[in-house]
Amino acid sequence: MRLTFAAGVATFAAALMLYPLFQGGAWFWTSLGAVLTVMAAGLLSSRLSLPAWAAPPAALVATWIYLTVVFAAGKAWVLVIPTKASVAELGRLLGVGWADIQRFAAPVPQTDGITLLTAAGVALIAIAVDLLAARLRRAALAGLPLLALATVPATILPDPISWPAFILAALGFISLLIADGRERVGHWGKAVLVRRTRAATSQPATRNGADTNGLRLSGKRIGFAAIALAVGVPALLPAMEPVSFFTFGVGGTGPGKGNSISIPNPVAFLKGQLDLPERRVVLTYTNNDDKPRYLRIYALDTFDGQQFGMTDPKGAVQNRTDNGPLPAPPGLGPQAKIGNVVTKIQISDEITKLQFLPLPYPPREIQADGDWRADVDTLMVFSTRDEAAGLDYQVATSEPQPTPELLESLGGTRPTTDPRYLKLPDNLPPEIAKLASDLTADAKTDYDAAVKLQQFFTKDGGFTYNLRTQGQSNSALRDFLLRDRVGYCEQFAASMAVLARLVGIPSRVAIGYTGGTKVGDRWQVGTNDSHSWPELYFEGVGWLPFEPTPAGSLGQGSARVPEYTQPRPRSTGEAATPTPGATSSSADEPVAPQTRRNPRELDREGVVATGGLPPDDSMPLIAKIGIGAGALLLLLLIPAGLRVLTRNRRVRTLSWKVSAPTDELTSALAADASGPDPAVPPSVAASVAAGWAELDDVLYDYGMARRPSETPRALARRLAQQYEFDAESAAAVAAIASAVERVLFARDPGEIGPMRKDLRKVRQALAATVSRGRRVRAVLLPPSTLRRLRALGERLLDGFDLLENIRLRRTAAQKGS
Repeated sequence: MRLTFAAGVATFAAALMLYPLFQGGAWFWTSLGAVLTVMAAGLLSSRLSLPAWAAPPAALVATWIYLTVVFAAGKAWVLVIPTKASVAELGRLLGVGWADIQRFAAPVPQTDGITLLTAAGVALIAIAVDLLAARLRRAALAGLPLLALATVPATILPDPISWPAFILAALGFISLLIADGRERVGHWGKAVLVRRTRAATSQPATRNGADTNGLRLSGKRIGFAAIALAVGVPALLPAMEPVSFFTFGVGGTGPGKGNSISIPNPVAFLKGQLDLPERRVVLTYTNNDDKPRYLRIYALDTFDGQQFGMTDPKGAVQNRTDNGPLPAPPGLGPQAKIGNVVTKIQISDEITKLQFLPLPYPPREIQADGDWRADVDTLMVFSTRDEAAGLDYQVATSEPQPTPELLESLGGTRPTTDPRYLKLPDNLPPEIAKLASDLTADAKTDYDAAVKLQQFFTKDGGFTYNLRTQGQSNSALRDFLLRDRVGYCEQFAASMAVLARLVGIPSRVAIGYTGGTKVGDRWQVGTNDSHSWPELYFEGVGWLPFEPTPAGSLGQGSARVPEYTQPRPRSTGEAATPTPGATSSSADEPVAPQTRRNPRELDREGVVATGGLPPDDSMPLIAKIGIGAGALLLLLLIPAGLRVLTRNRRVRTLSWKVSAPTDELTSALAADASGPDPAVPPSVAASVAAGWAELDDVLYDYGMARRPSETPRALARRLAQQYEFDAESAAAVAAIASAVERVLFARDPGEIGPMRKDLRKVRQALAATVSRGRRVRAVLLPPSTLRRLRALGERLLDGFDLLENIRLRRTAAQKGS
């Protein structure tokens, strides 16, 4: 039974490492209930002496009943017994939970589906741990399912696992190993039980089974030391540069996987890239007009109330890029002015599983090695066989260059695009629809409405850029638009696209990269340039990008607001920010105030894009090593510091107060009811106790520990003779011994003066008799302080022993008595 209990504790301790993945505490309490259910089923199996193979099925049935009660009680018989309807409900919630974890970036919201999936997973781990540890007696192998719990946050989160959570998980596993060892040794036979902490005063006793106290103490010491090293050593070591297996990119099936393509989650890709701890260069490019351009990878066209998704792209053989020009972009009419640009792009070799090409929109013709095909509706270019890593390709674009006047003149033209770009779920909160209506109430054209929506995000709405937010569920969308107004580009892009659809403007969400930063003669795009923006459709010019996300140092650093979405300049000295499709970074071109950035910010991004940091913000390796060495030195100096504090406290004044009975004299003074006369001032007794305790520590530090049966007078005589004290030193130690004896035994101890000088004289005399190494050790690693720290640790272990020895029922011997 002990092993079953220890297995449950170890499982839940490991499950605590999952906390950064979730919002709220529903997962915690539900998982705790699941572990307790598995533990109860295991205890019952042991009580009934069921065979080892029967325990896991019993635990599975118990877990099934528990999950039914928590999540499908309304469809169960008498709220407990599973029925066909309750099974269907659990299956539905599992499907919803699986879909939700694919949609949201960590920390995921608190939904029934996600909570059910988490509790079921933790329960399965608990069953596996109980099977290995309690049934098969392979406690060490039980670490494998526990490790599976640790790999979940380590794989998903960019940040390292929290060290307090790791310590708790490690303690749980160590307790399981110790319980297994005690269980094994406990069957070796009878032994004499002697308490280890007070062996001299304890009475021997016998019990059935071997004494496992020594094993328990040794196991805890080893375990605690291992945990301390596992946490402390990495913290002191300097951070090293990631090796070449560092990857970034999006999902896919890779080459040779047939004619189907695995569509990744673009939103998870975007959040993952923005959360990367270190920037990496994704691609570089040049073009014939030397202007930055947004490079689109995905076009998300469906919104299901949770977030935007992508319709599976369709690429026929005739739409291969090596067959000539691509299909014409939707909605582009003759009235739109066109700019022809040729861009040469080089993808980094480190990017992995990328089967969509980053391209400026709209592409007209592409020259790339491999089987790359264009989706007719969105002009996304993808491959079912090839990946983009290390690819060099060239793309020609025919970019519309609209003006506010042209866009306003198209106000009466109704869009002819696919209806899916206007489709919204029926359960969209009505407050969002009201917000869209209020924002565009006085708009005369679709273009005017789109500009007002963008200004709501960039100027009027009081929005703030922050990566620590969630996906676009209905509640998250409502909170973002109406309450907290804090998010990153995903929230801004998706929210503006939803508002645009509410006022009748076809919209979609693009995911890719901003134009990056100019470094040398090339534009460099890094993981920090990952971005999402809305594209709105206007009949006659087609799809146009808008930019609701804040730009500059307080937002997405390299984002740029299109010129045609800005108020018309009132003078030639102030112009709007360039468009993503036709912008310039030259020094003589003015930039809008809301996106103007200082040179240091631009220089920083330029260096970051190459994988480094500016000199003023970076930390050299020698500095990291120095910090680590300094931290280690401070850690080693803790015993010395405690020794100095203790000594100063003892000799600072005659009236210092003894805070703990750390020596025999103080204990005697406190416990002897017939001790010193009440007339003896407490300050005198405390001062003498302090002097005696300090002398005792000095002797211990120098390897001259006082003998247990030695009286103060005998100690003084032995020290003076053995170490050949001079007259002053002998008189000093004799004075200390006399003061101790008078306080202990005399009715009237008489006048006792300060003992500082006597202590100093004795300490100097003792130090002169030992080697230099012993003196250094007494200062840096004083044994007296280490002895107290060790005693404190043993008292803590004794406390754990008391908890372990708690019994919920009496033993047979107790019942007989």
